[in-house]
Amino acid sequence: MGSLTVRKVEHARPGRYTDGHGLLLHVRPTGSKYWVLRIQIDGRRRDVGLGSVSGYDSLSELDEVPLLEKSVLTLAEARLKAATLRQMAKAGRDPVAELIRDRSPIPNFTEAAHKAYEAKLPEWSATTAESFMSSMEKHAFPQLGKILVSDIDASTIAKTLSAIWMTTPQIALKVRQRIGLVLNYAEAQSWRASSMPNDAISMLLPKQLEGGHFDAMPYKDVPAFVESLNVSLSIGRLALLFLIFTAARSGEVRGAKWSQIDVAERLWHRPAELMKGRNAKAHTVTLNKEALAIIEIASQFRRNSTDLIFPSRRGGELSDMALSSFMDDIFGTPHGFRSSFRDWAAEKMPHIPDPVAEAAIAHKVSNKVVAAYKRTAFLEMRRVLLDEWGVFAGAGILFDRADEGVII
Repeated sequence: MGSLTVRKVEHARPGRYTDGHGLLLHVRPTGSKYWVLRIQIDGRRRDVGLGSVSGYDSLSELDEVPLLEKSVLTLAEARLKAATLRQMAKAGRDPVAELIRDRSPIPNFTEAAHKAYEAKLPEWSATTAESFMSSMEKHAFPQLGKILVSDIDASTIAKTLSAIWMTTPQIALKVRQRIGLVLNYAEAQSWRASSMPNDAISMLLPKQLEGGHFDAMPYKDVPAFVESLNVSLSIGRLALLFLIFTAARSGEVRGAKWSQIDVAERLWHRPAELMKGRNAKAHTVTLNKEALAIIEIASQFRRNSTDLIFPSRRGGELSDMALSSFMDDIFGTPHGFRSSFRDWAAEKMPHIPDPVAEAAIAHKVSNKVVAAYKRTAFLEMRRVLLDEWGVFAGAGILFDRADEGVII
């Protein structure tokens, strides 16, 4: 008899648990549970995925599905399946090959990704779900889509990620994580013998720059890019323009709400929960004429069902991809416009103290610095800085668009 019990399996927290004779219970941080058999095959240790954990506590006599084809197993079934595979290995047969032959056809990566998506959808927000599938369609399916999920290895994944690994590191990290989710789900379904080969992938990819580097567009190119966005407007384009003119982060713009905007005072009051970091504090952004023009255009399409200024079609927050999709053919990422603004401020606005520019992008500035300029003057200097940025980056081109339609 193994060391695990039905109760232990039911209440197991994230980690790995040994039942005995090579049978392991893996519990991921998400709470998902699956069985793995650690076994020697041709002198090499192999981890064979047996399937996910069933909530039932015994063998099902009415279940006509052959044991080796089952992808959801009780503790008793997992022990029996593990014992069967151990006997195969002792007889010189390859248990992994036996599993592949005896179960239903293995899906390709696209099919497996949709299965994983359907399985995780109940626990995901609309934004997470939309972002997951959008990134898969854009960065994973073209290279991995038609490959059987059992045949995807570290070199294939690294080759897929290499196109965006250094140019858009944050997006690349998310795509890597989502590919891993699909492969780990496939392992739990016994469609492949191992989970995401993270260590091997790390060996094949170069190290990204420290601090989560974001590529920035040279500030001299920003006006032309803004003009290109102004050709046709959508909620996503409006959000990206608002990000540029306020030098804000993507998450701050996507979470921006009408209740945070003070049009009369030309201010955007951002609560602490919208800001970056565990110890984040509320932050106020001054709004230049260009940012206010975007607010005016967006207000014509305001929905009563949400307080979000830039909602997705479903009414929730836009995904990261909704903004970054406009950046594919140019150098940079949405977040990089903060660096573009900062470089412009340093070169073109040298009379504005450096801490003021740091405060404008919500970087921490010591209280001593704020006290030196007095709080009111500090805010007004930030207003001057962002007003000049709006003139440089946009030159008022949005004001003739306020009566046109916006693509939702």
